[in-house]
Amino acid sequence: MMTPESIMTLGQQAMTLTVLVSAPLLLVALGIGLIISIFQAATQINEMTLSFIPKLVGMVLVLVILGPWMISMMVDYIRRLYSGIPSLVG
Repeated sequence: MMTPESIMTLGQQAMTLTVLVSAPLLLVALGIGLIISIFQAATQINEMTLSFIPKLVGMVLVLVILGPWMISMMVDYIRRLYSGIPSLVG
């Protein structure tokens, strides 16, 4: 049956998965942004669009490298969620 504990567990697992899957992309964007900001501060180049292309390239590389892992994590979660439906309903 659907108890408050089972709903909280499902929500916690979903949030954990979201953090695990999004963390590599966010950390790469943060790191590249920090490096570009330091470069801009050192050279006094204040161009707002300068960090866009390096961030885009970095995030594409992360998706190419870690994309299969991200997809497998999401597919595993969805399989566990779907296989648990009978026990949650009845």
